[in-house]
Amino acid sequence: MPLNPFFLQGSKNEQFLVQDLINEQLKIYGVEIFYLPRKIFKTDNIIREVQSSKFDDSFAIEAYLNNFDGYNPNSDLMTKFGLRLTNEVSLTISKERFEEFITPFLEGITSGIKDGLITDYTFEDLVNRPKEGDLIYFPLGERLFEIKRVESEKPFYQLGKNYTYELSCELYEYENELIETSIDEVDNTVEDQGYITTVNLVGTAVTAIGIAGIGVTGMIGFISVVNDGSGYITAPSVEISPSPYGINAEAIAITTSKGGSKSIKEIRLTNPGNGYDPESPPLVILKGGGGTGAAVTFGIVANGISTVFVSERGKGYSVEPEITFTGPHGIGGTSASGKVILNDATGVESVQFLNTGYYPIGIVDTPTVEFSGISTTGIGTYLYNEVVTGSLSGTTARVRNFKKRVDIDNVNPPIELQVSLNSGKFSAGEVVVGSISSARYVVDSYTDDSFEEPFDSNKEIESEADSLLDFTEGNPFGDY
Repeated sequence: MPLNPFFLQGSKNEQFLVQDLINEQLKIYGVEIFYLPRKIFKTDNIIREVQSSKFDDSFAIEAYLNNFDGYNPNSDLMTKFGLRLTNEVSLTISKERFEEFITPFLEGITSGIKDGLITDYTFEDLVNRPKEGDLIYFPLGERLFEIKRVESEKPFYQLGKNYTYELSCELYEYENELIETSIDEVDNTVEDQGYITTVNLVGTAVTAIGIAGIGVTGMIGFISVVNDGSGYITAPSVEISPSPYGINAEAIAITTSKGGSKSIKEIRLTNPGNGYDPESPPLVILKGGGGTGAAVTFGIVANGISTVFVSERGKGYSVEPEITFTGPHGIGGTSASGKVILNDATGVESVQFLNTGYYPIGIVDTPTVEFSGISTTGIGTYLYNEVVTGSLSGTTARVRNFKKRVDIDNVNPPIELQVSLNSGKFSAGEVVVGSISSARYVVDSYTDDSFEEPFDSNKEIESEADSLLDFTEGNPFGDY
């Protein structure tokens, strides 16, 4: 043995004493911080880059603040992307305290799959020490810091052992990770940060209103499908001979899948026209689409409904509403029928006729138009971080904020739902349902993602620059 056997170079009892003294010093002169371990639930299969992660656990531990004179002196940088804050802190924590009070909880997390989490780290790397990428909440500055480096050999093997971890941390740059620690002061730090999508909702749907107009003689009253054909790739065009004395009729074909190929489902009149002679009927031809075998028949009527003027388009229809023509149609008359086309704002755009009906001469009152199937009134309050799902698109997202504004002059005050971590894009007119709150509202419109960073001053700098420089066409520095 090359070493003197009578000098132990650090006994177990001496090591325990040093560790106890360090723990006591940290408890006296340290600050309480929160350690947030990163849980990875999605990585890139090629370069193993972390694509999605979350922080839903927090552990309080004492730490000594090494840079007592403030953040690093050169923390504010002006980059080509604007002002960037890189505040850094250096913290010292007890190795024993971490292993006794945090490691056992992390071992329970890694013992299997929890909440769908599959970790990419080894057992030892994950639980035995703090790791790079985890977060530290610094209560004194009310900020989150990300661990960039962990020094485990400083001081260097006193009495043959290391007793502390030195954490080099940099101000956390939020990248849409899920933070749900149940500690308000931690969760609130990122409530308004990151990529946030604003979904404009409809609290109370508005019913559309339409006014029917009776046409004159020689209208195409209906076009019925006698044989639906087969083999259509696209919907064929419907060609109707021009009217000799009036307005040309127009129609479209609607296809449906049948036995692996498309066939003709129905023919809808977009304009019944007028002036057609029943004694010399026009030709109605289905042209194109790649299929064969379809055949139709039609009828020419007088005094059918020729138009539906949509005076109020409504709002909040999740599916096309049913249209009903009510009112008198006299002896021998028939009611019209049709289909509704919605616009992008989930209101009624137009009406297409399946049958214009027959309203004999002598009917004084014009038939009324009713639209049914309006969405129900929005209910409930979305909860922060709960998952919401679109009823039609299947899009899921996490709730960041829910705003119901009070507007006494508006029967439908604006309602905003701010979400993140979108799996897709919500569709106008669909119902967004909360997984926990069961809140339900209809999507009115959609705003693309916007990135919110509370620590930058780029907007203020841009506003100030706009007041100094003229970037309109011409000489930005003025005229002669």
